Amino acid sequence: MMEKLDRLTRFSWLVLACNVAVILWGGIVRATGSGAGCGSHWPLCNGEVLPRAPRLATVIEFSHRVTSGLALVLVVALAVAAFRWRPKGDPARKAAVASVLLMLSEAGVGAALVLFRLVADNQSMARALFMGTHLTNTFLLLAALTLTVHFAAGGAPMRPRGPGLTTGLALGALGLLLSGVSGAVAALGDTLWPAQSLSEALRQDLSATGHLLIRLRLLHPTIALSAGLLTLLVTIHPQAWRGGRVDRWGRWTAVFVFLQWIAGLVNVALLAPVWMQVVHLLVADLLWIAFVLFAASTLSAPLRESSLVHLGGESHVA
Repeated sequence: MMEKLDRLTRFSWLVLACNVAVILWGGIVRATGSGAGCGSHWPLCNGEVLPRAPRLATVIEFSHRVTSGLALVLVVALAVAAFRWRPKGDPARKAAVASVLLMLSEAGVGAALVLFRLVADNQSMARALFMGTHLTNTFLLLAALTLTVHFAAGGAPMRPRGPGLTTGLALGALGLLLSGVSGAVAALGDTLWPAQSLSEALRQDLSATGHLLIRLRLLHPTIALSAGLLTLLVTIHPQAWRGGRVDRWGRWTAVFVFLQWIAGLVNVALLAPVWMQVVHLLVADLLWIAFVLFAASTLSAPLRESSLVHLGGESHVA
């Protein structure tokens, strides 16, 4: 059983990492304006199974579809492994099933963006709403995969704690989710209306006649700062900071909060180049994963006594 536990843990980490990579490639699709690389066709690309003589935008979009399909296969394989190696009623099974369902809805939202032509140079609010929905589904998918990692590693089922801690964790998760959604909208504005200087970008943001998507960029820094501060406060809650696994993920959460703030400042200073947008998205994903593991470890560990929790082949006091 321990060998199967280790294999499932390693496989769940692999599937999570692959999905993060696919998400980053999706960020490149959006940042390079390649979302229409396959036209308005889905799942075919420009009406073909395999595009011939493709443009660069087509290569970028088509490769994202291929890697997304491979990620779906991996998530389904993870669910099969969880049902094979874990007993009936095990939370790892439930988290893996949730991952499959969210992966399917992720594909559905992506398909809708293409079929409704909410890609490339589309400047509608409908596109912004779909982007927010896409980001929300992506974060929920990452959360389900992360919880699969947690339970595959032997994490106990989660239970509500004191109202202060439980509410704090819920608000922290909501804050990070809102920060991600506002970041997606801000990144869309950077893609559609690139600025040549900081002063030009600021004039765009403050213009009373500017597009709403541009003016919404001003909200993201405020939301990101507030969400980060709230997350830091949750990680130092006296009922959460107790040593071992909980402390470790609390520390990583705090580290990624500061890295995300730095990445955001650099992204603005450099006028949001594609590579920096990808780095910013990567740190956002890692922050979300660390916070989910922190919350799961906190809610699955006893309040006042130590418990031995197995993670990745090693034992940790939670």
